[in-house]
Amino acid sequence: MKLEFFIRLLYSNAMISNWTPKDVRQEVEALIRSVGDQTADHPDEVEVFNRRLEKLRSVYRNEPQLFTPDLIHALQRLTKPVPSKPQVSPQEVLKTTFGYTAFRPGQKESIEAILSGRDCLGVMPTGAGKSLIFQIPACIFSGATLVISPLIALMKDQVDHLLEKGIRATYINSSLTLPEKKDRLQRLKQGEYHLVYVAPEGLEGSLMEFLAGVNINLIAVDEAHCISQWGHDFRPSYRNLSGLKSRFGGVPVLALTATATEKISADIIQQLGMSHPLRFKGSFFRSNLRIHVYKKGNGRTAREEILKLVRARARQSGIIYCLSRKGVEQTARFLTEKGIRALPYHAGMEPDERTSVQEAFQRDDARVIVATVAFGMGIDKPNIRYVIHRDMPKNIEGYYQEIGRAGRDGLESDCVLFYSWSEVISYERFLKEVPDPDLKRKLMRQTREIFSWAEKKTCRHQSLISYFGETIPPCKNACDFCLKLDLLSEPGNPAAASSSPRVLLSTSPSKLPPEEKETLSFKEEELLARLKNLRKRLAREKKLPAFAVFSDAVLLKITLVHPTSESGLLQIRGIGPKKLAEYGQIFLQEIRSGGGNRK
Repeated sequence: MKLEFFIRLLYSNAMISNWTPKDVRQEVEALIRSVGDQTADHPDEVEVFNRRLEKLRSVYRNEPQLFTPDLIHALQRLTKPVPSKPQVSPQEVLKTTFGYTAFRPGQKESIEAILSGRDCLGVMPTGAGKSLIFQIPACIFSGATLVISPLIALMKDQVDHLLEKGIRATYINSSLTLPEKKDRLQRLKQGEYHLVYVAPEGLEGSLMEFLAGVNINLIAVDEAHCISQWGHDFRPSYRNLSGLKSRFGGVPVLALTATATEKISADIIQQLGMSHPLRFKGSFFRSNLRIHVYKKGNGRTAREEILKLVRARARQSGIIYCLSRKGVEQTARFLTEKGIRALPYHAGMEPDERTSVQEAFQRDDARVIVATVAFGMGIDKPNIRYVIHRDMPKNIEGYYQEIGRAGRDGLESDCVLFYSWSEVISYERFLKEVPDPDLKRKLMRQTREIFSWAEKKTCRHQSLISYFGETIPPCKNACDFCLKLDLLSEPGNPAAASSSPRVLLSTSPSKLPPEEKETLSFKEEELLARLKNLRKRLAREKKLPAFAVFSDAVLLKITLVHPTSESGLLQIRGIGPKKLAEYGQIFLQEIRSGGGNRK
């Protein structure tokens, strides 16, 4: 036997007459780590593990007051594997529940790692399908998946979307009344839910103790970069998640983020106590986003240019970001005075008012939102066709996160940035109040980095992606530099004015490759408009976001394929059996009523 084995065996047999709560917790956490590190696979190691586990049981029988509910739950989990339903495969769930036939890069490997009980860190751009990585295991595990999400306002929409797919999900947050909360907690304990969403702040106090007694089989942390002090959006409340893995008996932890450098990724792993996680890093290049950058000044007025851009996209959804609340109010007022319904959104508004604005945007009742960065994180709206920055963001990570809210359905979308050196000076003036010199230098460096990026005369995507450690060739047709295109000076900008997302919104047809010049016919445009109106009516009746019925990408595919039967609808990516049963005949009737001659 190894010397280490004798040492651990001696330790496990040592008579500790005065165990403390700290001793108990340290021993339980040590056993959890040994399972996570797979150091208990050798027969000798298994014997040591079992002796230590039996010792803890003996302590519990004599001094149960030393064990908190989460430690008891952890000990129970150490004696059994992660329960699942092996008869259901991820591929089956992907097709029957979500209506997709193939996984996107990184999804399958990450799901398989989770199902095997392994931790996983996914750094994947917005629109890459991160949510499926925990939603599919949640449909397979017999217990519940705990999803940590930073935005309470979005939880209802996320849950409604899952319920539409037949997935039993709920959320527990401060928006619930006490009776509602008690009812959901009781149903959660009885095993009625596949997924439960909570905010990091909600894990303080009694809720954490309650969840310790629930059969939690996976912890998914969304927007995981918020836990890192090195990230652009550090949130102290995320520090509540430290030690979460050990509290729930070593269940697999999935951390997801769209923006994380290597330093931030390492910090996420450490803070969440992840053990040798599978790490998947997707490509940060999103070819459907057309990046355009304009320097303020020289006769160019940002708000007039924004007005031009928004008018050309009158039937499309978009976000205009401003740095300050005052900027938000002024820009929204200006657009409204010009006949555009633009709703403001910022942290200074009343909660009910913010919720009302967000719901109007989600349901396509309002097309334009003017907002601070308080709006958009985790927003589950795939048909945002443009993101405009009236002011230069403070760093590249924040900028990438914000433009990532456009085109989540994979269709072409525009990202327009206005910037100036005066904004750098203004940011640095505010930084004088920062007491920490290291933090001050870091923030100043980040602001100058994004200004330098905007000034570069190279492919926008290539230089942007290099910040995250990825090397790509020039995009060729997804930025102003490669297209040699000035979006604002294009006469009439017919492509941008089209309502069809099939057209590349930010490019002139004459500058597109041949395969991308095709546009919708008049009858197809008419059918697409009718399908969108039908979707909007159904969403209103059910009080759902419009995309929860069908995404723009699905409606566009229906328009182009023109299916005449349920089997034809089922061939379209994004339509599964449940969606077919719910909406199939209604949409087929709309298709048959006119709008095209395709078979």
